[in-house]
Amino acid sequence: MNGLDYPPGATPLDPDEMAGLIPEHVRTQAELDEWEQANIIDGLRWARRQRRRELLEETFVRELHRRMFGSTWRWAGTFRKSDKNIGVDWRYIPMRLRDLLEDVKVQLAHANEAADDIVLKFHHKLVCIHPFANGNGRHARVMADLLIERTGKLPFSWGRTSLAAPGETRNAYLDALRAADRRDYSLLFRFARTSSE
Repeated sequence: MNGLDYPPGATPLDPDEMAGLIPEHVRTQAELDEWEQANIIDGLRWARRQRRRELLEETFVRELHRRMFGSTWRWAGTFRKSDKNIGVDWRYIPMRLRDLLEDVKVQLAHANEAADDIVLKFHHKLVCIHPFANGNGRHARVMADLLIERTGKLPFSWGRTSLAAPGETRNAYLDALRAADRRDYSLLFRFARTSSE
């Protein structure tokens, strides 16, 4: 593959990470997106069957990423080993993820906030940790959907369109994440439950 045409806000891969690409036929960003999407659908099918499994465990977080991207990247399901344009120092990923997972378990058990609020803040913090070399936003959205479904609510709409391609919906999502970085979650709460129609 000659290189990727990253959409705005995407995390660039380093050469070692690019060398982990499994499908040899992939030559363009469009082909990669299509291949990854098929892999993600397989991962979603697996995740939906995990009805009794604890979601807020490192082993589940990693396995979900592996199931979503394991046919695309050899490193799927393993924490990144380099710093990126976003995310914590890669050496602190296990500790920060563990703390986040434990915090959310307590928050959901005591339900001092609405489930949507807890889960969407979890989504934002998981994206901020950025545990994997790539696929963090897609992975975090699936984690959020699985968690909110466990509370008996419908999954989030996420704008009802693909967030992978550049455009108005992706920009709205990125704006919502940037506002959440400043502790203003209102845009993210609206975006997650609003359709693009």
